[in-house]
Amino acid sequence: MSPALVLDDLTIAYGERAPVVRGLSLEIAPGEAYGLVGESGSGKSTVALAVARYLPRVARIVSGSLRVAGSDPYALDDRALRELRTSAIAMVYQEPGRALNPTMRVGRQLGEVFELKGIDGEQRRAQVLQTLARVGFDAPETVAARYPHELSGGQQQRVVIAMALAVRPALLVLDEPTTGLDAQVQAGVLELIERLRDELGAGVLLISHNLPLIAAHCDRVGILAAGELVEEGDARTVVERPSHPYTRALVAAVPRIDAPPPARDAPPVEGAPVVHVRGLTKRYGAHAAVRDVDLEIGRGEVFGLVGESGSGKTTLGRAIAGLTAHDGDVRLIGRPQMVFQSPDASLNPRRTVRKTLARAIRKLGGDQTPAQLAEQVGLGPELLDRLPGELSGGQKQRVAIARAFAGPIGLVVCDEATSALDVSVQAKILDLLRELQSSRGVSYLFVSHDLAVVRRLADRVGVMYRGELVEVGDAEQIFTAPQHPYTQAILAAAITPEPSSHEALT
Repeated sequence: MSPALVLDDLTIAYGERAPVVRGLSLEIAPGEAYGLVGESGSGKSTVALAVARYLPRVARIVSGSLRVAGSDPYALDDRALRELRTSAIAMVYQEPGRALNPTMRVGRQLGEVFELKGIDGEQRRAQVLQTLARVGFDAPETVAARYPHELSGGQQQRVVIAMALAVRPALLVLDEPTTGLDAQVQAGVLELIERLRDELGAGVLLISHNLPLIAAHCDRVGILAAGELVEEGDARTVVERPSHPYTRALVAAVPRIDAPPPARDAPPVEGAPVVHVRGLTKRYGAHAAVRDVDLEIGRGEVFGLVGESGSGKTTLGRAIAGLTAHDGDVRLIGRPQMVFQSPDASLNPRRTVRKTLARAIRKLGGDQTPAQLAEQVGLGPELLDRLPGELSGGQKQRVAIARAFAGPIGLVVCDEATSALDVSVQAKILDLLRELQSSRGVSYLFVSHDLAVVRRLADRVGVMYRGELVEVGDAEQIFTAPQHPYTQAILAAAITPEPSSHEALT
């Protein structure tokens, strides 16, 4: 059999700029999982686009070649390229909302994949429901009847993965596919992908900044820095005993669920809570996304809210922030602000950083200048007149955080605010959030599926399961002696580096 993927001395550039991928060579055998790791701007997503010939028009292959299951996508006519994309290769990207048609029900979208393969009628419907069940949906009939906006981000991603699996490809390209998924769903999806490898002999190119995930689910790993492959080898060996300084720095930045959290500069202040919630319920038709939640957050406290995709944690955060109608009582001291997972979706693409911050200062009644606010979140003055499209992911998230702190506030709701960031950038943003929290004395409702991140930041933790707050406690107690079976299950599912990976760096 031909290799699932061969890249031979591949160099890719955008326009006349310096290449973003330089002389990249790698090979993935049928049934092998290869992890490609690198920070934002390293070129890893460009590689994913190049493999299926999805590069934008401004991009060009300067030199080298690539082959997918023995075929060169760039030597095919339109018909042959469509055949390759529907039979030999499947792609799963980080943002499922962009891959799903918002006007079509999920079942119909997944059914189109089977229709292209010549499967019709009741057999196609049965395949749709079976595939949805394989990616972890307990009620596939219900999911098939919904539109994408009626699903959580993690549920949407499972639908996209189901569509990819329906192709039964020779090569499965996954570009940060589990970033928005909780530990249990993430583990289930990756186990499913491993079964696909066994059943079909499919090769997997898994692109991720999650080194523990790569070590647990890939055979080999390549570390990409500034477009060049700086280290390659057995995945677990590279993560546990990295040899290149860049790889060592990435491993050191990975948050650990078993690490003691850093000491707080300013502990929470006793007194009246900033957030007082009683009986909060949010329904979508007959479905209760949040049911009868009671919650308090103290002044200067970081309250971590965890739970699987679809558990209701984002809905609860949005209700507390005043972004969605609900039943029950919510009382706040001070104005709430929200920082979302994707700054691309919350920043105006036509408004410069300076104008974005100036508008926020004006609307929130702040007394700083845009330059002062930018400096506070680590943005240099040279970035003030840039548009969001000219910033990295970490820089855009700093703008979103600066905007939230543009005036007097009592509560900041962070909804997966660091989950899409590289580990080194994530570490810097977490440090920034802690510094701002200490200096401003604000409270955080920190919503995340990443338990290691919550462990690093939170004073107390609440665990949501199927719309209910099933356990609340001190962070130390939750992580070392969880009481509820669901809390015990999600902690057991969390992937952490082996102890030797930490020892290799000390």
